[in-house]
Amino acid sequence: MIKDFILPDIGEGVVECELVDWLVSEGDIVTEDQPIADVMTDKALVQIPAPHAGKITKLYYAKGEIAIVHQPLYAVEMDGDDNDSVIEAPVAAMTPVNDSAVNNNSNAVTATTSSQSNIEEFLLPDIGEGIVECELVDWLVEEGDIVVEDQPIADVMTDKALVQIPAMKAGKIVKLHYRKGQLAKVHSPLFAIEVEAEVNAPSAPVEVVEQAQAAAPQVNLEPVAQGKALASPAVRRMARVLDINIAMVVGTGKNGRVYKEDIERHQQGGHATQAAASTTAVSSTSHVSAQVVSSVNSDTVTNVTASDRVEPIKGVKAIMAKMMVESVSTIPHFTYCEEFDLTELVALRESMKQRYSTDEVKLTMMPFFMKAMSLAITEFPILNSQVNADCTELTYKSRHNIGMAVDSKVGLLVPNVKDVQSKSILDIAADITRLTTAARSGRVSPADLKDGTISISNIGALGGTVATPIINKPEVAIVALGKLQILPRFNAKGEVEARKIMQVSWSGDHRVIDGGTIARFCNLWKHYLEQPQEMLLAMR
Repeated sequence: MIKDFILPDIGEGVVECELVDWLVSEGDIVTEDQPIADVMTDKALVQIPAPHAGKITKLYYAKGEIAIVHQPLYAVEMDGDDNDSVIEAPVAAMTPVNDSAVNNNSNAVTATTSSQSNIEEFLLPDIGEGIVECELVDWLVEEGDIVVEDQPIADVMTDKALVQIPAMKAGKIVKLHYRKGQLAKVHSPLFAIEVEAEVNAPSAPVEVVEQAQAAAPQVNLEPVAQGKALASPAVRRMARVLDINIAMVVGTGKNGRVYKEDIERHQQGGHATQAAASTTAVSSTSHVSAQVVSSVNSDTVTNVTASDRVEPIKGVKAIMAKMMVESVSTIPHFTYCEEFDLTELVALRESMKQRYSTDEVKLTMMPFFMKAMSLAITEFPILNSQVNADCTELTYKSRHNIGMAVDSKVGLLVPNVKDVQSKSILDIAADITRLTTAARSGRVSPADLKDGTISISNIGALGGTVATPIINKPEVAIVALGKLQILPRFNAKGEVEARKIMQVSWSGDHRVIDGGTIARFCNLWKHYLEQPQEMLLAMR
């Protein structure tokens, strides 16, 4: 029996991942729990094991492709007479789908075939990072209503905001699966819609295109998307704003899915020549002009430089880019800098390092910074707060979950040490050692990346002194630590001494924190670090 292995949920809110590496090949015999593939989500590198023993018959993705959660990852031949055709996805096995739905497996729709129309289930998409359910606040349509593409269908409330769900296709609403006030599940059917069945294009234009390609074999023209393009509502909206026919955009995603980058490339003329060439082939049944060939070749020479290299931004880098743009565009940042004299703290740490450091615990300066910060937060809790999107509510977080930026091989990760307020310095050091090791290998767990309340960026490890860090939204503050330098300073007697100096740079959310507050908070934090004995006395 050959069965498809369905890619399971590999993290809260994760709907797709990059296939980093196959650890087996087609034809290999595998055992239960044997690692099959490494996949990269937007948060971590995850290893997928085999739930059953068998023979690998098909690998559905190539390295670097985007695999979709709840879709087949590979096929395995197993012993037994079980009639199930999938592994770990009984719902998918029982859901009848037409060829279009199978081929467009990245679309958030499950279709049932009829002679003139399809009834498709609209699956509630991801509406926020980490959100797995939401409240159905109001239906904006009723069963039997005719709707157009992008028409608002429902208002749903997440734990962060009110979100409006649009229709991905035009059609007739045949079923609303939830009542007002019920909790709707992400990736589950929200409503059913009857849409017209897609009609296959006439064969003649295709033949003309094939003739054109035969007449000019030296030109490799990419096919222009025909029929309804596979794209998200946000991408369709972007195309409409730019007055671009999305059906003419060549998608680079799986099964021709169109991304925002494809829209931008099309607008810049990256595929204009290809679209023109295909259009010419379809409209002119007599011949294909050799001028089109020379035009394509000349454009290729003009637009492509041998030394240029283009690579997609995906995985952790793509998520980080999105978060940073959102933070800068919605949070009014202000910067506050201060100088710390850490001579006494460095001496204390050096005296304790050999005694308390092990393979599991590295007694660095960071545990002292985190503990002192937690003590200062107790006096200035607004630094450990979070503001909602409309800036109408401020939530003071009881847990001090202090994040630290780690420069990992997969990009910038910010795991956080949970409950610093209730941990000893050695406990914090153990957590930091574990998180740093996991993050640098790209295998930090999603739980360690969630629920941070304030962040530290140690730019000094790379030699920097001063920075303007970007706040890790929805937090309200972040600090960058500069490198520790031995610099001359005057003592109380006016004598010059060599002191261990560090510059720190704060960024604060000016909607809720003013300069005076962050200055007083920083002064208390500085007091604990410059005089470690005071920090020890302040511990509870």
